Amino acid sequence: MNDPFVALKGKAFDLKAHVAYADDAVVSKTLLKKEIGSLTLFAFDQGQGLSEHTAPFDAVVHILDGEAEITIGGETQTVGAGQMVIMPANVPHALQARVRFKMLLVMIRGD
Repeated sequence: MNDPFVALKGKAFDLKAHVAYADDAVVSKTLLKKEIGSLTLFAFDQGQGLSEHTAPFDAVVHILDGEAEITIGGETQTVGAGQMVIMPANVPHALQARVRFKMLLVMIRGD
């Protein structure tokens, strides 16, 4: 598997600098993908989002820039830069960009 981030391994880097906003789009870049989980960067332009869905395992969202409107189990909250949310397995969740935001999504498979 071709690893575009191999040069970054073992070195400090700025996550926000590795994913760019695009007009009217959601941009994603996978940093690491293994059988046990993945790390993915996202940039959401204003008005973009992910519709309600569930995942069979917990997922962590860490907001890097801007702020996201995150709905989990029907309850909505605004999460800003520097904050994170653990989205529990099998609970419906959705994300919406009222303003542009970037996030790191950490998915860990298993119990």
